[in-house]
Amino acid sequence: QVQLEESGGGLVQPGGSLRLSCVLSGNIVSWNAMGWYRQAAGKTREQVAGITSGGSTIYADSVKGRFTISGDNAKNTIYLQMNRLSPEDTAVYYCTAVRVTYSTGQELLQGMEYWGKGTPVTVSS
Repeated sequence: QVQLEESGGGLVQPGGSLRLSCVLSGNIVSWNAMGWYRQAAGKTREQVAGITSGGSTIYADSVKGRFTISGDNAKNTIYLQMNRLSPEDTAVYYCTAVRVTYSTGQELLQGMEYWGKGTPVTVSS
C-alpha cells in the first residue's frame, strides 16, 4: 500500500527555520513528482513547492528565496527547508506524490496521486 508520511512540523518563532520531511513508502518503483501543499485555517489549499524525479523544482512566489525543496530518490524522500518563517506561513503542510509506480509482488501498478495526512506548522512568538 502506497503511503506518504510527513514529519518535522512544529512551533517556531518568526524568523526561524524548520525542515519538513516526507517519506513515500510501499514497494515504490518510481515516481514522477512530489511536492508540498499547505492549508491555513479558513483558506484553500495552495501549492508551496514541487520537485520532479529528475530534480526540477517549482515554488510559489510567496516562498521563493525562503524555502528550498530537495529530494533523495534512493530513499523516496523529499524535504522542505523553510527559512525566515513568518506567521503567514502557519498552516498544515501536506506532502503529495504524482504518478507513483509500485510493485504488488506480482505486478507493477501506477497510482496517479497520493497525499499524506499533513504536519502542522505554527509560526508565532
